[in-house]
Amino acid sequence: MPTEDSERGYVVVLNDEEQYSIWWADRELPAGWRSNGFEGTREACLAHIDEVWTDMRPLSLRRQMAALGG
Repeated sequence: MPTEDSERGYVVVLNDEEQYSIWWADRELPAGWRSNGFEGTREACLAHIDEVWTDMRPLSLRRQMAALGG
């Protein structure tokens, strides 16, 4: 039996630190978050995040480590 979450549309969103999450497609995005262009079911969005979010470190930490040569 389908649940409300399985029938609801979602979008993949990310913040300025390039951390990913999902958000309801029919709601305004929260402050500080933007769509990455992927929409679908909850499961599809989570699968997409698993594919694209390969480095869990926040962007600021990745930049700092790169500046230090690491």
